[in-house]
Amino acid sequence: MTGALALALALAFVPALIPSTAFAQITMGSPSWSQLSPQEKQVLSPLASDWDNLDTQRKQKWRGIAQRYPKMGAEEQQRVQQQMRSWSQLSPQQRQAAREQYKSLKQLPPEKKDDVRQRWQEYQSLSPEQKRELAARQPTTPGVAGAARPPPPPRQSPAVTQPVPVPGSAPVAR
Repeated sequence: MTGALALALALAFVPALIPSTAFAQITMGSPSWSQLSPQEKQVLSPLASDWDNLDTQRKQKWRGIAQRYPKMGAEEQQRVQQQMRSWSQLSPQQRQAAREQYKSLKQLPPEKKDDVRQRWQEYQSLSPEQKRELAARQPTTPGVAGAARPPPPPRQSPAVTQPVPVPGSAPVAR
């Protein structure tokens, strides 16, 4: 009988424990902007206006970055801040497209990843004018990336001899 009594008491306390545990997990995993530490707020400031609309997983990812931030070099800190500013300016559709593109890039074999990385470096070396020119030629609608395009106009700069596609667009024949 004492075993049954102990079990009954334990079961009686379970409902009282569940809400507080669930609440603690939600609070710890998905804090509102006002619940962030001053250091987190400073690091994550580009995301302030969107913070309370982010899901728990995204908040945890950004909080992890904020925790690693003080150990980063100055150049990496600047890069992270720029990425947050760029991310905060994207529409929800653009963010979803970026997530999907990231997932597809992660699944590429190593040699294809190296090719994408090389193309990205080539793109980064373009002048702002060349980047605008390339962006104007690239399709922006998902699903159009594989569509045939007219050949690109001749390049003014001898440094870059082929157009560099935006990652996720149709590959350029080499």
